[in-house]
Amino acid sequence: MESLTEGWQNAIWELGAVPAAHRTDSLSSAVNNMSNLEEFNQRYEALMKYYGVKPQHTNPASGNENGDVEQSHHRFKRAVEQAVLLRGSRDFGSVEEYGQFLKNLLAQRNAGRRDRQAEELSVIRELPARRMESAKRERVRVDSGSLIHVDRNAYSVNSRLIGEKVEARLYLDHVEVWYGQKKVEDLPRLRGRAKHRVDYRHIIEWLVRKPGAFENYRYKEDLFPTSRFRMAYDALAESTPSHAVKDYLKILKLAAEEGETPVDEALRELLERKAEAVITVDSISEMLRRLDTITPVTMVEVAAVDLTSFDELFAETAVWQ
Repeated sequence: MESLTEGWQNAIWELGAVPAAHRTDSLSSAVNNMSNLEEFNQRYEALMKYYGVKPQHTNPASGNENGDVEQSHHRFKRAVEQAVLLRGSRDFGSVEEYGQFLKNLLAQRNAGRRDRQAEELSVIRELPARRMESAKRERVRVDSGSLIHVDRNAYSVNSRLIGEKVEARLYLDHVEVWYGQKKVEDLPRLRGRAKHRVDYRHIIEWLVRKPGAFENYRYKEDLFPTSRFRMAYDALAESTPSHAVKDYLKILKLAAEEGETPVDEALRELLERKAEAVITVDSISEMLRRLDTITPVTMVEVAAVDLTSFDELFAETAVWQ
């Protein structure tokens, strides 16, 4: 529903006017009961009412009822494929760059339709003063594991909110968490169901106070942000099993305070030394103080080629001839 609301509003605000009706296929986000053609989902009906638009939908398995739109969609997808082939690469630097690529292609394809668009705009209604909020709001309680459960997915929040009620606002691509009229988190929205997103930074203070919870933590694997953190924990479990968890949690806390990337680089250097280096918070902190002396992982040393070897090769060939 957030996708439908956001996409439709983007379209009409870019158009600059509101059409008389909006027709979808038998989309479950919009259509509530297929036995009653006039019964729509409450949120979709509220969206249409806000803009003064009459909602409509096609019958099930009747794509021909929206044939012009379906055909236009099909041709646009083919145009995107051709444009990508001409571009020579499917790689884009960001979602925004890809979005602009699509908008430019759309503008190009619509260039010949401006006169007909102007005719339409002259007879349809103006937009309201502001957009309707597209977010779905839910009041949820932060559980003992510092998690909120929203739309059948789990997200971690700061452990200081354990036991408190917060408001989750679900948008198309992100989830905002509000507490006391203040936004405290802005998280990427998970796709699908029964997924989870746990950020160790949210719960590290809680885990340091209760290290015994680490071993049986349901989302334990999320507490290894990179493979080197996992290797560091395994090394600690092998060398000092009695206090490996406490030592690792201190390293994780250091990453939360000093930055994950520099701590990861320090771990790389220590892990490469193996026998001559011990992984502790102190050794990592010392490495962080002289981080500029660590050889970058992308640094590759290529030995100089001895070109005289080619002379020897030619000499041997001459002998055989």
